[in-house]
Amino acid sequence: MGASNDTAGPRKPKTDPGQASGPTYSVDPTDVARFSALAETWWDPKGPFAPLHRFNPVRLGFIRREALARFGRDGSARRPFEGLRLLDIGCGGGLLSEPMARLGFDVTAVDASEKNIGTARIHAEAQGLTIDFRHGTAEGLMAAGEPPFDLILNMEVVEHVADPAAYLRDTAAMIAPGGMMIVATLNKTLKSLALGKVAAEYILRWMPPGTHDWNQFIKPDTLKDWLEAAPGVAVRGPFGVTYDPLSGRFSESDDVGINYMMIADRD
Repeated sequence: MGASNDTAGPRKPKTDPGQASGPTYSVDPTDVARFSALAETWWDPKGPFAPLHRFNPVRLGFIRREALARFGRDGSARRPFEGLRLLDIGCGGGLLSEPMARLGFDVTAVDASEKNIGTARIHAEAQGLTIDFRHGTAEGLMAAGEPPFDLILNMEVVEHVADPAAYLRDTAAMIAPGGMMIVATLNKTLKSLALGKVAAEYILRWMPPGTHDWNQFIKPDTLKDWLEAAPGVAVRGPFGVTYDPLSGRFSESDDVGINYMMIADRD
C-alpha cells in the first residue's frame, strides 16, 4: 500500500536559528516551540504531560520485554542491558531516558527543544544518572557520524515531524546490526480523532489544545511501508495500546484504533 493516500504529505521543511547544526527537515518549529513552553512541567504527574505519565508503565513494560527477547538478556538481572547503546529521540524531559539508564543502557537522548534538554539534564543529574543529552535532531547525529545504536526509541515523535517518510528511513539507518527500533504513534481513524484528539485535548484537557494534528496521524500500513523502505529492516506489529477509563490505566491490546507501536529489526 502506498503512503500518499493516508497522509497529507510532507510539510514544507522550515528552518529555526535555535536548532543545532545538521539536517533539520524533520523538525516542525511550531511543535518545538509548543513543547518548549511546557518544558518545566515534564515531571509533574498532574501537569500537561500527565497522559505520558499514565502511558509510561505500558511503554516501559513493552520496551523491556521486547529488548530482553531481542538481545537475549537475563530479565532477573538488575541492569540487564549493560553494554548496549540506546537512542531516545524526542526525549522531552527524559521520562523514558531515565528508566532506560537504570536498566543498564548507555543512553543518548536528543530533542529539538533546548529547554527540554535543560530540564531533562537537571532532573537526571539529581537522580545520579549519567545520560548523554543532546540538543538537536536524530538527523544531526547521523550527519555527525554517530555510531549506530542497539535500540532506538522513536516514541510519539513521527506524528510531529515535517517529513515522516524520510525521517523514518534515516532513523532506521541508525540501527546497529542485530538491533531494533520501536516506533509509537497514533492511528488515523475516526476513533483516534474523537478520543485521541478531541476528547484528550478539549474535553478531558489531558494536554493543551493543538498538541496534535489529526491530519498527521499515521495508519499502520503506511508506517509499515515507510519502515520497510529502509534497507535490511524487518517490521513487526502493530501492537495496540488502549485506555481503560475505569482503572485510569493504559494496557497492551489487539485494538490499534488509537495508539499503537511497531518494531523494526535489523539483521
